[in-house]
Amino acid sequence: MFTLFKKKQKEVTFPPVTLYNTETKEVETFAPLSEKEVRMYTCGPTVYDYAHIGNLRAYVFADTVKRVLLYNGYQVNHTINFTDFGHLSSDADSGEDKMMRGLKREGMDISLESMRTLSDKYIDAFKRDIEILNILPPSQFARASEFVTEQIKLIETLDQKGYLYETSDGVYFDISKFPGYGRLGNIDIHALQEGARVEVNSEKRHPADFAVWKKSTLGWDSAWGTGFPGWHIECSAMAFATLGKQIDIHTGGVDNMATHHNGEIAQCESATGKQFVRYWMHSEHVQIDNEKIAKSEGNSIILQTLIDRGYSGDDYRYWLLQSHYRSKTNFSYEALSAAKQALSRLKRLMFVDWKDERQTLNTEKQQEMVTIINQDMDTPKLIAWMHDASKDETLSVGERKALLLECDALLGIGLSDDPQEGLDALGVIAFADLPQDIQDMVTGREAARVARNWEEADRLRDALLLKGYEVTDAPEGTQVRKVQPAQP
Repeated sequence: MFTLFKKKQKEVTFPPVTLYNTETKEVETFAPLSEKEVRMYTCGPTVYDYAHIGNLRAYVFADTVKRVLLYNGYQVNHTINFTDFGHLSSDADSGEDKMMRGLKREGMDISLESMRTLSDKYIDAFKRDIEILNILPPSQFARASEFVTEQIKLIETLDQKGYLYETSDGVYFDISKFPGYGRLGNIDIHALQEGARVEVNSEKRHPADFAVWKKSTLGWDSAWGTGFPGWHIECSAMAFATLGKQIDIHTGGVDNMATHHNGEIAQCESATGKQFVRYWMHSEHVQIDNEKIAKSEGNSIILQTLIDRGYSGDDYRYWLLQSHYRSKTNFSYEALSAAKQALSRLKRLMFVDWKDERQTLNTEKQQEMVTIINQDMDTPKLIAWMHDASKDETLSVGERKALLLECDALLGIGLSDDPQEGLDALGVIAFADLPQDIQDMVTGREAARVARNWEEADRLRDALLLKGYEVTDAPEGTQVRKVQPAQP
């Protein structure tokens, strides 16, 4: 269930927020450019297909950054873009355009109108995914095809300043004119030169030079002929248009760092003469069997697949947050089931056991919580702390409930849902909807409990688990949920 974040009023003095800056390779104390708002840009999806669960980690990560900033009292102006043209399959300047690939896959004619129709479909799918994952909506979505004028103007500025050259297939940025190129990730430019295959594009002056305009029979008119802006210039122009020439935080997956984000830095700083981004932040890969999830690898899983198998967006988000965003994490259904079970325990506390308890915020414990998360978004440590707090008998139940809600404001795992919706999310099945044999077992267990025959009640509970049904005794009565069958 998607819920909007409610800004917290600080009752205690929180420690400063610290973030790992990919550019400096150091954890730094966050200091925004303006006291009024934090300007944050997140590289969005190329909307030619469904996002897979590995892609979605980057948006849960960016959302966690935003939640931490909001909790600490900052206003956040946040842009997520949609790349709906011009992203070549190599993530550089070669290969088939991904949107073209999508059109061919779906049997659509090659036109800007078809490209718009295709991207509409996958933009809607992405928005459904982030809602399911309880990701706060950005201040604005920016669609690349709606900012072509701004992209062309930025290319013209770079051309006037002498950073570009033209070839038979496009217009390229000359990285030799920008000495700082490759500073993100410490890219070895000389190694790229020595290892380059000239036949890829013999007209390029350096293999790392990148296209700001690609000539094509399909696209928009410009001084360089018909075509479309390069992928990197899209994000630069959209960031400038929606957030300004300098921004505080730029996020993305580690895939974006070497080529795309170094391209953005070169373009933006060459155009303005100013530092473009103060804090670069990147999330690591989700893997399966220690291999990166990717459509090209044939191992991609979309979020709807998890939903169809009985997991929720909260379950997947919780599983992701058990690993630090800068660590690779290996996906398996067994690990996701364990995460679901752990989260279900917390939800049963909130929606069943503590449903009628009044909240009482213990500010000393709140300070502990914020100290953890403000240290470069240490979500694994916060999750462990949250489970400990839920069982801390030195705290009243009202204090524990309040702390879990505060944690949920930071983690977004569904503990703040409406109680009835929370129960629905837990998968409670009405007795009449249960198969007859399961009804008989539940009834038999109830009779054993009334007779105080605890051994028989436990036997039937375990037998139900083997069949994939979990029984919970709540104040409202016995509740039954479908779960993964227990191993005998």
